[in-house]
Amino acid sequence: MIGRLTDNFRSPAALARFLLTMGLGLGLDLWTKVLAESHLRDAPPIRFIPGWLHFTYTENRGAVFGIGQGQRSLFLVVSVLAIGFLTYLFATSGRQRFYQFVLGMLLAGVLGNLYDRYHYGYVRDMIHAVPRWPNLFPWVFNVADSLLCVGVFFMIVYSLFFAPRDPEAPHSARAGETDEHVRAEQPLTRVT
Repeated sequence: MIGRLTDNFRSPAALARFLLTMGLGLGLDLWTKVLAESHLRDAPPIRFIPGWLHFTYTENRGAVFGIGQGQRSLFLVVSVLAIGFLTYLFATSGRQRFYQFVLGMLLAGVLGNLYDRYHYGYVRDMIHAVPRWPNLFPWVFNVADSLLCVGVFFMIVYSLFFAPRDPEAPHSARAGETDEHVRAEQPLTRVT
């Protein structure tokens, strides 16, 4: 069991997929936050695609969609637990290459927002999608939030459609089969 949990930590390819994805995502997140803080903090929004995509600077003291305002300690603890859980998922991911990229994205998102919460007490946000319809999507977010949302979406899709199945699972676990199908496939044995 222990050997299986450490296999990916001894695999240069698996580590590269996980850690390079995390490093690139985290670097992009922190770089855009620095840019936003230095160029947008006391400036009017930049209407990159008017009505569709604006850049504006905000400080979010809550979590996603601004919920839980002022719960910094809770979010720090949840982030540390998420890092542990993502590391465990990586350790048990075997040869699931795409899944390792997805876990790297999620880790980058968690670390990006954890960095802000720890150092500033809030998360720096700057992306405002579809401001034309403020009731449709009024939230401002950042690259870390994007990595988390896209990563969770990919994880769900991967888990539903592409994740390897246990080859030791009983035949009846296959989709669309009934017990009659399974019995028909099993050879008859003679008891003496």
